[in-house]
Amino acid sequence: MFVRNKMTANPFVISADQNIPDAQEVMLQYGVKRLPVVKKGKLVGVVSKEDLAHASPSKATSFSVGEITYLLSKTKISKIMTKNPITISPNALLEEAATLMRDHDIGFLPVVDGDKLVGIITQSDILDSFIDILGARDPGTRMTIEANDEPGMMAKVAGIIGEYGANITHMAVYRGYNGKSTMVVGINSVNTDALEAAIKDNGFNLLYKSIIK
Repeated sequence: MFVRNKMTANPFVISADQNIPDAQEVMLQYGVKRLPVVKKGKLVGVVSKEDLAHASPSKATSFSVGEITYLLSKTKISKIMTKNPITISPNALLEEAATLMRDHDIGFLPVVDGDKLVGIITQSDILDSFIDILGARDPGTRMTIEANDEPGMMAKVAGIIGEYGANITHMAVYRGYNGKSTMVVGINSVNTDALEAAIKDNGFNLLYKSIIK
């Protein structure tokens, strides 16, 4: 699955020349924690709630409310934003986005096509995609099957399922240890007693089964 399939297109943005109250207003109004920062249509940075908080006077300050408001209004986003943020292409795979977020300990990536901002993708988007890919909410049966880690095992399981007229809707493989791997297979049927027996008769170990209605 590609980033473009799960990103939020046309995200809320803030200009580098706007100020802290402007960014606070956008975040509050739309319930977002981070904003891409643009200048003349190009991405130049990212600003977060934490950036705004760090740039704001402490609650213990001796400044008056009027003075604080004045200072914040004079602080441009360009002064407090994270410059040259890590970005990703809309044509990248979701696992590339997940790897970047994990490696750099960030929860948000601007999505750029050339030098144009086209969207954003977040950790929540990645988690939703993981749920979709594994079919965790799709009706049917999900079976967790242990098999020898060798060529042809996936094809063999798929063949058994096909013989019983079931359709595979999702499949994931986890490489294990001691020469074993685990397959998580989603099928579009809840009547699987005979299929389960056939899987076991063919030397596979059925570790777990769940039914989603």
